[in-house]
Amino acid sequence: MNRNGLSWALLSKMGYKKKERVQVKLEFLRMLVRMELDPARMTLLTGFFETYLILNKAEEKKLEEEMGKIDEKEAKRMLEITTSWEEKGRVKGKAEGQASILLRQLKKKFGFLPVEMENSVMSMPVEKLQELAEAIFDLETIDDVNSFISKS
Repeated sequence: MNRNGLSWALLSKMGYKKKERVQVKLEFLRMLVRMELDPARMTLLTGFFETYLILNKAEEKKLEEEMGKIDEKEAKRMLEITTSWEEKGRVKGKAEGQASILLRQLKKKFGFLPVEMENSVMSMPVEKLQELAEAIFDLETIDDVNSFISKS
């Protein structure tokens, strides 16, 4: 078995048939489990792979069925990997959604927002976004918003 994780991640970009998508992802997951990579390498490889090979709902269901046919211990580890991807995606999506709403509220209240301020809000962690959302009623000027962001 090739121990080079990058070559496996590149599988997501290589020429495979549409009907092979589920098998490609299954083999990629098996490779990740067997290689026992450190978290940083696993994140890098899975991020690349998941960017280019996104399964639809039917394919995800087929992947789950295929995982049910393999060794239980290996399948459990594969499920842990995919669950962590999904959780990271939900957290990222939640933060982006909150930041987007908050930016619309700030623009409505203050009008123009500097690009740097928009970028700062978009890069805030969820907890800070929630704090800013609560503080928005107390902030009276764009400078107040800037001060709040600077404290974060």
